[in-house]
Amino acid sequence: MPAPSHGSHANERRAPTKSTPSRQWQRPHPLGIHGSSSSLSLSSLSQNSIASSSFNGSISSWDRKIPFSFRQMFGSRGREEEEEESGCFGRGEVGTNLKRCNWITKNSDEVYVSFHDKCWGVPVYSDSEQFELLALCGMLIDCNWTEILKRRELYRDAFAKFDYNVVAKMEENDIMLISSKKELFLGEGRVRCIIDNAKCIQKVVKEFGSFSGYIWGHVNHKAMVSKFKDQKSVPLRSPKAEALSKDLLRRGFRLAGPVIVYSFMQATGIAVDHILRCFRFGECARLARAFPSKFA
Repeated sequence: MPAPSHGSHANERRAPTKSTPSRQWQRPHPLGIHGSSSSLSLSSLSQNSIASSSFNGSISSWDRKIPFSFRQMFGSRGREEEEEESGCFGRGEVGTNLKRCNWITKNSDEVYVSFHDKCWGVPVYSDSEQFELLALCGMLIDCNWTEILKRRELYRDAFAKFDYNVVAKMEENDIMLISSKKELFLGEGRVRCIIDNAKCIQKVVKEFGSFSGYIWGHVNHKAMVSKFKDQKSVPLRSPKAEALSKDLLRRGFRLAGPVIVYSFMQATGIAVDHILRCFRFGECARLARAFPSKFA
């Protein structure tokens, strides 16, 4: 569903459990990624963000394996892709058929469909909601969107509804408690990343007034509305995502490589990447043109 996003520090006291490449890079972002986009190297997903983490010992091998892994998932024409290109309709909420982005298929989980229909591509201006989506996009390193969305309420409970001021104050016992909950699928290192990002957001808010204002400032407070005709045209990252990622990493953010950041931009409506024939394109494009008064 949400747009691409596959996911990326030192000072972690315990390295997170290693996961196999096939699990780790399992369709992290909703969009189908075509093999021809190999120039948008998936190594950027980790780039500085993972390289500076406890993964720095294995990232070089990941960089070699990831592109091959994605070619296996998206490079060949399978039955699902043929259905998508033929104009497959997604399921409507009341039994009707609605045209959706290609990564929503008849086999997609309801929670994934709902995220596409109600959230993905809708502009987000709340600091806490942006913090939450940045954290969820970072989880794409280990899980796919469906798994993450099914656990969303659990994450909200664990991280105080993503109130960054509360999360920034979490201590060792909080980290141990959250990472011990098997249903969250979050290792100690991942929990530390989220807490560290909350602390970074506090600094950003102090400097810019709000995290949202800082984020939207990177696109001059104007959403980027693409007009892609098919999913193959949707990129894995963009120059704006690379610029934002670079600045986030400079400020100490973790799991913020350009691929994760682009997925974040898609999820928060900064980049509207619904394809033209998707029933959500028009509404999200309209919302993108509505400029919040607080940024005027």
